[in-house]
Amino acid sequence: MKIGQVAKQAGVSVDTVRFYERRGVLPTAGRRPSGYRVFDESTVERIRMAKALQDMGFTLDEVIDALHSHDTGDATCDSERWRLEAVIDRLDTKIADLQRARHHTQGILEGCRAGHCQLALGST
Repeated sequence: MKIGQVAKQAGVSVDTVRFYERRGVLPTAGRRPSGYRVFDESTVERIRMAKALQDMGFTLDEVIDALHSHDTGDATCDSERWRLEAVIDRLDTKIADLQRARHHTQGILEGCRAGHCQLALGST
């Protein structure tokens, strides 16, 4: 399968496929005599898995480590639990930050409704 086909089926750009290959998310693709990369069918699923993990909050390094752990057969629920806990900790921190920002913005909005908008320069 050519890189464009992989990208299309996985729902990513060709640059993403190349980036994932450089970073080690994907194994190095074989090459045809013409120099074109040849990818295995499993590459599409691996990209989808990597994107799903990133969407859950995994960093790219965590994705790479998790996939490599899976590849070597070392991945178990016990050995991988810490990755999920780290993601949840980051998400909890982000949620708290967003709640603080929302609360602050809500206060500014209420001030605007009362005629004291802090965002309108030179206005009261």
